[in-house]
Amino acid sequence: MKLLSATFISSFADVAKCPPPEKPEFAFIGRSNVGKSSLINMLTNMRKLAKTSVTPGKTQTINHYLINDSWYLVDLPGYGFASVSKSARAGFGKMIEDYMLKRENLYCVMILLDARHEPQKNDMAFIEWAGDKEIPLSLVFTKIDKLKPNELQKNIAAYKRMLLTRWEELPPIFLTSSEKGIGRDELLDFMDSAISSNPMPLK
Repeated sequence: MKLLSATFISSFADVAKCPPPEKPEFAFIGRSNVGKSSLINMLTNMRKLAKTSVTPGKTQTINHYLINDSWYLVDLPGYGFASVSKSARAGFGKMIEDYMLKRENLYCVMILLDARHEPQKNDMAFIEWAGDKEIPLSLVFTKIDKLKPNELQKNIAAYKRMLLTRWEELPPIFLTSSEKGIGRDELLDFMDSAISSNPMPLK
């Protein structure tokens, strides 16, 4: 896929106020500080499209970016950051759940995982929840340039082992580095293929 344009459209805390569900959507979600904004900027070749922050928990709304005037890339709030207030965490949970269960134009949820770490409880819990709800998902490992190849393979293998204890097959897996531009073509081609093989409307 050639990415010709990327435009910020909206930022809302209420799913009902999101853009009309008339275009395919690919949602990005992960633990706070996993590198969502950096990955979005890398994919779109726009360094300042999504605001990055050293403060985890920065994204607190559902942010829509229109890609090529034909589909949306959606930045969802991060989960699992203790310094965000308890009421805010509860709000993120309901917001995320409402979005993932109600958006009929949601093609895939891209769950971002920090490749530097072995499986984390909140990551695995979220993957299991999405799988139980039969939400289409992919696993996107970030920051793969920060560790040695054998360490990377060890951590990914650990995720695969845990998932295969409950799942018959693994979801699509992508390896990325925002700093090095790794994984950009693979992700964009995946989205392009998903749109081409399943034109709107989905339901």
